[in-house]
Amino acid sequence: MISRRKTVMSVAAAVSMAMMFAGCGAGGNSADQKDDGSMMTVTVYDDLANYQGVQKGWFAKLVKDKFNMKLNYISPNVAGGGSTLFDTRSAAGNLGDIIITGYGSGRGSKLVRAKLIDDMTPYLSGMSNIKKHKDATDALNRQIGQKSGVWAIPGSVSTRKPTVAGEGLEPTFGPYVRWDLYKAIGYPEINTLEDLLPVMKGMQDKARAESGDNSIYAMSLFKDWDGNMMNNVKQPACYYGYDEMGFVLAKADGSDFESITQKDGIYDRVLKFFNEAQRQGLVDPESTTQNYDTMNTKYKNGKVLFSFWPWLGQAAYNTNENRAAGKGFMIAPLKDQKIFSYGATPNGGTTMIALGSKARNKQRLVKFIDWLYSSEGVYDSGAQTGGAAGPKDLNWTVKDGKPVLTDFGSKVLNGGKANVPTKWGSGSYTDGISQLNFPTELVSDIDPGTGYSFNATLWPSEIEKANDSPLNKDWSEHMGGAKTTMEYLEKNKMIDIAPGATYVQPDEDSRISTLRGSVKTEIVNDSWKAVFAKSDDEFQKIVDGMRTQTDGLGMKQVLDFDMKNAKDQDKARKAIVREYSKSGADAASK
Repeated sequence: MISRRKTVMSVAAAVSMAMMFAGCGAGGNSADQKDDGSMMTVTVYDDLANYQGVQKGWFAKLVKDKFNMKLNYISPNVAGGGSTLFDTRSAAGNLGDIIITGYGSGRGSKLVRAKLIDDMTPYLSGMSNIKKHKDATDALNRQIGQKSGVWAIPGSVSTRKPTVAGEGLEPTFGPYVRWDLYKAIGYPEINTLEDLLPVMKGMQDKARAESGDNSIYAMSLFKDWDGNMMNNVKQPACYYGYDEMGFVLAKADGSDFESITQKDGIYDRVLKFFNEAQRQGLVDPESTTQNYDTMNTKYKNGKVLFSFWPWLGQAAYNTNENRAAGKGFMIAPLKDQKIFSYGATPNGGTTMIALGSKARNKQRLVKFIDWLYSSEGVYDSGAQTGGAAGPKDLNWTVKDGKPVLTDFGSKVLNGGKANVPTKWGSGSYTDGISQLNFPTELVSDIDPGTGYSFNATLWPSEIEKANDSPLNKDWSEHMGGAKTTMEYLEKNKMIDIAPGATYVQPDEDSRISTLRGSVKTEIVNDSWKAVFAKSDDEFQKIVDGMRTQTDGLGMKQVLDFDMKNAKDQDKARKAIVREYSKSGADAASK
């Protein structure tokens, strides 16, 4: 997931300096200042934003009309320099008026101790949307060492059970193939991961023969997201219920915890699969040098036939035109798959939104935060973060008691470009979306006002439209009549849901970090060498050498740390299931 998840850095020295300045600053004095309602510019320190500067467009107009505020984003992602921006602003004693950041690795508790964020409790009268998430704010308090107060609200909060999939129509991971070419070679059976090899070979041969283009490859890889391991190798492991925790691949149900260097383990299996694909000429030779954007362009141009994720292949290639022509990526019927799925998160994720201690007009800011957790706020602020339908009356309306997209909404939510009507401001719809990049609630959750999801792709009207395309019709006919990927996976027990618990990894000491740096470099480099080995003997020599080298570099010490974290995460998942079951039983008895 997606996954381009960002680990937020925590720097004790900067926060320690903030503690020294905290006693000298204005601190909470601004709470006593009367708000005259005049226009105010709000500094939003946002670790998730990919934009820096003042919010523009329709979302800016909406915030101005409702709160008479301008949002000015401070974004480490844009500013660069790692944690420098956080360090500098923390040391000055003022991180921002509104703060969006991760609370793991001790960061949340340090922000409280340094008096960089304020307890929102004095401002919560009438704030029903924040109050409805009391369980989530209490859980966050436990993580940051606070016994009372509302110091922040976590993102991605869900009203659904932690044992249901948190995704929408598609899982985060899955073996997606160019269905039109899979159809062209006769829908061959795919019993195991290894059975994909002859299928991909047939698809590649067919595509090249039809187009005369020998630059088409079944698979294309990239290095951008490599971390503790070769990221691309991890993805098929997710098809069998595994996800990563450092150097550990852990099953969603807690039944298995493997080192990525384990002989004949799942990582080993996928390395062999990739190597065999490469030796059959199925892997793009530019994989070792290209970045994600270059590879993504190849998907858009029909040059790659297999996708690790729906949000890559489908997003790039499944245009309305291609789907109407029966072309596009759909999940393959891999018979032994048990795909890892992230469960819904009743207590939210590991990022939070907080009130800066030096902010003016705190009541107005808390009203804004409360609005973000309202149904309207989820629709309007969630347009960037993966599927919220956007503003009512612009993108959608209610017809015969059900939500439906307007012509404008259908266009802009399916990749089209359009300027917003004058009453909504000015400029293009895309340029005006919220730059917060912070999902307050899961967009796959249900809007109590409509009875349907915040995500338009889950509406009956949109599912009906999607299934009317030749591509979807043919896929459904060959997948037991399933109307969606999730329906197919759930019906065939091919999904493994990791209960949606909020687990925050503890700080790792400098010794572990140093060892990890050396070990992961060896693993990543040797993994790429193994994928491009020219024989079984060369492959095995590289993989065996990787195990020997990493053992000598301190793999065991780091693995012990990661293994404990993986098992603690599993305990947290089991605990949230028990907690939710108990609260459900208590509610039923009242």
